Formats: sequence, structure tokens, C-alpha cells
Amino acid sequence: MTAPVHLAVALDRAGWHPAAWRDPSATPLDLQSPAYWRALLETADRAGIVLATIEDALSFTDRFESADEPAAGRVRGRLDAVLIAAYAAPSTQRIGLIPTVTTAHTEPFHVATGIQTLDFASRGRAGVRLVAGSSPAERANFGRRASGPDGLPASLRVEDAPEFLAAFRETGEVAEVLRRLWDSWEDEAIVRDEARGLFLDPDRVHPARFEGEFFAVEGASIVPRSPQGQPLIAVLAHQRVPYLLAAESADVVFVTPHDEGSATGILAELDQAVAHVHRRHERLRVFADLVVLVEETASAARDAAARLDDLAGAPFTSDARYVVGTPLHVVDEIRALAASGVDGVRLRPARQPRDVVAIAERVLPLLDSFGGLRRDDRVSLRGRLGLERPASRPLREKVSS
Repeated sequence: MTAPVHLAVALDRAGWHPAAWRDPSATPLDLQSPAYWRALLETADRAGIVLATIEDALSFTDRFESADEPAAGRVRGRLDAVLIAAYAAPSTQRIGLIPTVTTAHTEPFHVATGIQTLDFASRGRAGVRLVAGSSPAERANFGRRASGPDGLPASLRVEDAPEFLAAFRETGEVAEVLRRLWDSWEDEAIVRDEARGLFLDPDRVHPARFEGEFFAVEGASIVPRSPQGQPLIAVLAHQRVPYLLAAESADVVFVTPHDEGSATGILAELDQAVAHVHRRHERLRVFADLVVLVEETASAARDAAARLDDLAGAPFTSDARYVVGTPLHVVDEIRALAASGVDGVRLRPARQPRDVVAIAERVLPLLDSFGGLRRDDRVSLRGRLGLERPASRPLREKVSS
């Protein structure tokens, strides 16, 4: 019997298909409403989905799309992913909330405090997905960097582009600074001793003291240690350099196999990356990505996909496998990936809210009926993924000294 897996969703604007906002089920007038995002997350939460990622970017256009000639038929404009997660946190109960942050321009101190605050607001369900690099349009919006990645090299290998290698090194530093800031307060630093007039034990607050190639951070976080101790760090990885980043710096990695065989190969590459960086902390959790368009019949699904392609003016393409079919078809794909040994599957709905509802109401219960859904009653995101709550760095150093 195939081991059960966690099920996650990845939310992006009106859906991952560029014409999704024109689907009859779409609500394009609501895309800039916080209530739209809260409803999606509440739907996923009630179904038992383990986590939701929320896409974000730092430019009007999509990454590496020309800012001079943006395609008018695509959804433009976003709400901030961290703020969406914070808004939805009080109205959700168990789902992990993982907004996306681009590391090239957002200061790690601000990321650390924002995600710690989200961890408090969600009562221990926060994480962050780090994205390396920046596009020319993103750099122009900040005006602090003259150069950076302008697109993948002809080989499509990150390792052949010095700008991308630097971007991934920077993201690794961001992850390290986040963990140091999250660990800068010990759990018992706030004592609240009214009789002695002592709110804080200053000996239990420690400076981050990090100096690297891109950042030098001295002080402690302004936010006390949050419920998970360290919220989760996630990355998306397609090849060797990002696999190494995931192995060294992440708790969760999202990968994009196009069949069961490639999933096995990716897992082997990740094992090599883990061995290369001498990872000593907990095992990396691996989620495989699928873009899904779900209808009750296969013909209806194919017709819906064809209509969207016609509206977009081109067939849909993605870095992840695209599954068009019935709930059973999607479940079969999930079970095939589970057989390869992944810990979970992250579904990217082609249309929102239609495919989010289909995932919650049709795909997940069907997967559960086959015994393919991993469930856990623990509240924290770390707990549900089987990750320990780490002791703070100062305490670990005291124990090891």
C-alpha cells in the first residue's frame, strides 16, 4: 500500500491559467478583496489541507516579462501575500499559511518580524517561501541595484549564470538571518514579574550577530520567540543549485516532476544535495507540484481547458505537470507521486475559486477514501509535518559547549 501524503494548495490571483479570470466561474471583481483570499483559505482549511502557499512578486509584470509591453489580457495587481496570510489567520484553524517573499529586495529583518507576527496571529501555523533573484522590472521598482538576473541562460542551468548563483547565495544568507533572528529570544525571556518590576530577562535576549556576503545583522528581533520557535522556510527547486539551497536552508521544498520516474530522480538529486551540504537538522520535506483543472467528466475538463487556451490565445504551459481531468484522475496522479516517496503534493488550481472548491470537496475526500491522505491532529504546522519545535540557538550552543 502506498504511504499517505499531505495535500497542499498554491494560490495565485485568479488561478494559474492566465485566462482563469475569464472563466464563467471566476470572480474578477473580487481579486483585490481580502475577503476573496480569506474565503479560499477557509475552504482549504475546512477540507483538511495541510498548508497553502500564496504567490507574490515585486513588479507590475510577471518575472522576466517585458515591463514595456505587458500583456493586457492577464491579471495585473496583487495584494501583499504576508498581509493576506495575516488577515486570514484568525478565521482559519489548522491550515499552514506560507506567503511568498522575494529575497533580493526585502530586508531579512522585516521578513523575520512579519513572519513571526504571522506565527502569533495563526497560533503556530506560519512559514515563508523564499524566492531568489530579481527581474529588471523589480530592480527598477527599488532603484538600489544596477544589475542582477535578466533571465535564465541559454543552457537553462542556474549554475551557468553568475547573477543567479549570487542570488541563490543571497537567499541562503536570508534564511540564515531569519533563523538567527527567530532564535534571538529564548522562550522564557519574558518573565512578567510584577513584584520585582521585571518584565524581561535581558540575559535571555541575544544578538543575531551575522555577517556575510550580502548582510550584516547585529541585533535581536523586536518580536519575542513565536509559537513554532522557527516558522517554516520553504523554497521551490528545479535543478542542482536550488536543490542545494533547499538542502541547506529549507524545511520544505516544492519540486516539479512530470511523471513518477522523474519524481524518483528528483528525490535522488535531493539526497545528493543533502549529503553535499552535510545537513544535520531534520529531514527535508518534499512536496511535488501539479497544476490541476478539475471537472466531473474528462470531456468537460478537456473542453474547459480548451476554452481557457482559446481565450489566452495560446496553449497553457507550466514548469509543473498539468493535469486536466476528473477528481479520480487527479487522485491517481497524486497516488503515483506518493509511490515515488514524496511527503506531499501541492496542487496549483488552474482556476480560482472553482478548482480550489473541487480540490476541497471532491479530490481530498476521494484521496482520503483510498487511505492516501496523511492526517495529523497537531495544531502547529511543524507538528502536522512531523517536524520538531527546535530549541533556540543560544540554548543549543549552551548544551553543546
